[in-house]
Amino acid sequence: MKILVLGGTGAIGGHLVQFFSNNGIEVIVTSRARRNSGKTVRYLQGNAHDLEFLQSVLQERWSAIIDFMTYTTAEFEKRVNLLLNATSQYIFLSSSRVYADSESLITEMSSRLLDVTQDETFLLTDEYSLAKARQENTLKNSGKINWTIIRPYITYSEKRMQLGVLEKEEWLYRALHGRTIVFCSDINSKETTMTYGLDVAKGIMALIGDSSALGESFHITVPDSVPWSKVLSIYLNVLEKHLGKRPRVLFQDLESFIEHKPSRYQIYYDRLFNRKFDNTKISKHIDVKRFEPVNEGLTRCLERFLQNPEFKKINWKAEGLKNRQTKERASLKEITGLWQKIRYLKFRYF
Repeated sequence: MKILVLGGTGAIGGHLVQFFSNNGIEVIVTSRARRNSGKTVRYLQGNAHDLEFLQSVLQERWSAIIDFMTYTTAEFEKRVNLLLNATSQYIFLSSSRVYADSESLITEMSSRLLDVTQDETFLLTDEYSLAKARQENTLKNSGKINWTIIRPYITYSEKRMQLGVLEKEEWLYRALHGRTIVFCSDINSKETTMTYGLDVAKGIMALIGDSSALGESFHITVPDSVPWSKVLSIYLNVLEKHLGKRPRVLFQDLESFIEHKPSRYQIYYDRLFNRKFDNTKISKHIDVKRFEPVNEGLTRCLERFLQNPEFKKINWKAEGLKNRQTKERASLKEITGLWQKIRYLKFRYF
């Protein structure tokens, strides 16, 4: 078996590649960054958005292709036949954000936003949830069935821990620097589902090579949901133990929150929905009851991260706006580059 993973270095892909490696399965992973290859894992440096690079990779025949890339709908339409023709099973990472709001448990047959929303302005965009649904349609209309659609929901790992629409760089960084976490009260009360990346990876593994999974869609999530207030409490408990004091939290109304986190569509068409899933379909392939419970999983991941915290780029415009609201200050020593310092000062004081 020879597996190609496109863009597989995130919360799910990293675990999946390690799983392949541990089981002696040959896997090739594309990555824009230079990475060291191992005995059974080989990294190809290149951007899978580059059509020429992708064509060169797809000259080989693959047992399975697992695609973590985020495409525009136009990009995907140009690539879909190349991808489907190069493998026996193409696994497309979609998202459970495609689903519309639902008062009942979400199944794979539940309504999608693309099919039911009346928001014409929203439909004119290629926003993530719409793009993924359109790309699902492209697969279904391809005339082929050698594809499997995976719809994970919010997935966490030792490197990625979300709070509503906030990445760790937007809430955890503040807490570790003694500043107030700024969160949205409207999101805080909603139910969510968070799944450990390794468990999603195991679910994908269970579907590889299974002919009954061809032409089918699966969401892979833990069986239980929790309110965002519970997720926040889990984080605060770990941080209180680590810092010796409990971080402060400022709860804002939705419009105030959107000033510094302008993810309007993601908020209105996902995080303000209560997300609860029926896992009957994937449970035929893997025991979801053995998935990591959110309390234990998030606690362990945050504790491991705190042993050697590393953050991606900080948005200093957003930090300036939040600090203006909380009446706090960041040390200019934290901020790399003159332009970023000016950007922070502009939005903090003016």
